[in-house]
Amino acid sequence: MCGTDIGNDERFCTGSMMNYEERPIVFCCGSDCLYGILTLPEHAASRGVLILVGGPQYRVGSHRQFTLLARQLAANGIPVFRFDFRGMGDSEGDARTFENVKDDVRSGIDRLFAEIPSLSELVILGLCDAASAALFYAYQDRRVTGLVLLNPWVRTEEGSARTYLKHYYISRIFDRELWRKIWSGNFNYAASVRSLFGTISTVVTERREIAPSAARNKCKNGCDPAPLPERMFQGLERFQGRVLLILCGNDLTAQEFSDLVKGSQKWKKLLASPHFSRFSLPEANHTFSRREWRDQIARWTREWLYSW
Repeated sequence: MCGTDIGNDERFCTGSMMNYEERPIVFCCGSDCLYGILTLPEHAASRGVLILVGGPQYRVGSHRQFTLLARQLAANGIPVFRFDFRGMGDSEGDARTFENVKDDVRSGIDRLFAEIPSLSELVILGLCDAASAALFYAYQDRRVTGLVLLNPWVRTEEGSARTYLKHYYISRIFDRELWRKIWSGNFNYAASVRSLFGTISTVVTERREIAPSAARNKCKNGCDPAPLPERMFQGLERFQGRVLLILCGNDLTAQEFSDLVKGSQKWKKLLASPHFSRFSLPEANHTFSRREWRDQIARWTREWLYSW
């Protein structure tokens, strides 16, 4: 395979299975220009993939993961488009949160379908808060028939604190390095105790303030702003397509999502639906920093895309 992620030239590349090209794309969202890369196979499938990028990143992704994923999928006949949201990477405009990128996503999808007239449907893939953005958007667009959700972001102060208590502090008890510091006298007891009680305080405070804050934060039009996990559930429940969920074992974001599901009957019921597929990588971290993890994500995604 070959190709770069920048430049104005169209280069024809040879993958392990199929030829593909990487094509720079410029499109508009309102008055701003957005920039992306279309990885287009020689013989493209009618189902494409749109990669949404979460956090303070641009279309390449951590460890070049999105560039590599796009090329692996394209080598198997799947067209992939990835672009920078407004205010990120090369794109113009003001930066915005994952909760305010609906127009960016729709503009990107419109341009992708214009670039590939034979495209009939689309799958959105997102990591972390990009997975959350995908859930907010997907049910509103009939062109979107599938979602690939990697370590979805359902962060609340209480949920984060609970996850930290359960998955960080307990694991630290069995950490040899921790006990080495204790026995050598290099352990900061005061700082550790402050951190622990601060985390516990957050859990208690958030639990007490849930009802009062909901009453205080009425929208001007009378609606109630639901917490992030509830809005994500609503988006996922409304979506009628297929869903592939992949979680890492060595990641507090994924653990918070898992704990949310385990503690909720409605989440359990929803994820037990036949149109959901679920995989986990027990040793992987949040951004799949090792090659074998990234390759596994690509294999699962490819096989899932061709399974329906």
